[in-house]
Amino acid sequence: MKKKLILTILCLLLTACSMPGLGGNTDTQIVIAAGNTSERQILSQIVSEMIKEYTDLKVTIINNLGSTTLIHTAMNEGDVNLSGGMYTGTSITGELGLGAIMDPTEALKVSQEEYLKRFNRIWYDSYGFSNTYAFMVTKEFANEHNITKVSELEQFKDTLKVGVDSSWIQRQGDGYDGFQEKYGYGFKNIYPMEIALVYSAINNGEMDVVLGYSTDGRINSYGLQILEDDRQLFPPYDCSPVASAEIVKKHPEIDVILKTLSDKISSEQMQYMNKRSDEDLIEPQVVAKEFLEENNYFKDEVKL
Repeated sequence: MKKKLILTILCLLLTACSMPGLGGNTDTQIVIAAGNTSERQILSQIVSEMIKEYTDLKVTIINNLGSTTLIHTAMNEGDVNLSGGMYTGTSITGELGLGAIMDPTEALKVSQEEYLKRFNRIWYDSYGFSNTYAFMVTKEFANEHNITKVSELEQFKDTLKVGVDSSWIQRQGDGYDGFQEKYGYGFKNIYPMEIALVYSAINNGEMDVVLGYSTDGRINSYGLQILEDDRQLFPPYDCSPVASAEIVKKHPEIDVILKTLSDKISSEQMQYMNKRSDEDLIEPQVVAKEFLEENNYFKDEVKL
């Protein structure tokens, strides 16, 4: 009983720290949920800087909401009214509770329609990149064993040390159960860990294969090679900003700004910006400003 009480208190404390209730007045301010990854923080800073550039609105960013579920809950509770980055594949099987959709166009359409109908939120068109889960190995391993596809790992399934995102193990649809069903094999030595640790684990030789994110900047830094998901386990994870319909109606200039950001960031550009933050240790706000300055804040396209 004592242990249960302690766990309950800890959960409440963590929730209190995670949920931003003190972030600002979402009736009059733009409060952006940035998540706990460099990618989401950079995207949130890009959105924030664009809003500051073209409006007089007050913008607050809430960092370190550790999952899409927490971001979704924060929007439900009215603690935030904009998310800098949401992913189709995550939300379709997550808060929408639907089966995975493999076609990117259909996945975006369903996300947009269902988010508006269920949550009264606007899911904008993609920034221009998809950040999907991806199995990866070192280029040396790939060359030595002549491997380019995930299915080709089966011959080493009993000897490989495989590091994966902790949440992926229990994930429905495209998690480990789905992997075994789709590919027809499992790994004897599989190690769940925080997603941020998988890259250093393979770089240090502690793992042979890891499951990471396809736009992570460490892929190039560590000389990793993404293996082709040749049996199409992972659905598209195109990334878009999402805003409450109420705040967009109140401030239609937000709609113009978020639409302007559509198709402006390629996978390679996002990977580079992630590297700037994760490897070069440049603050996400600085990385965002660099990107916007290079593109002149898209002044030729923003028509307010």
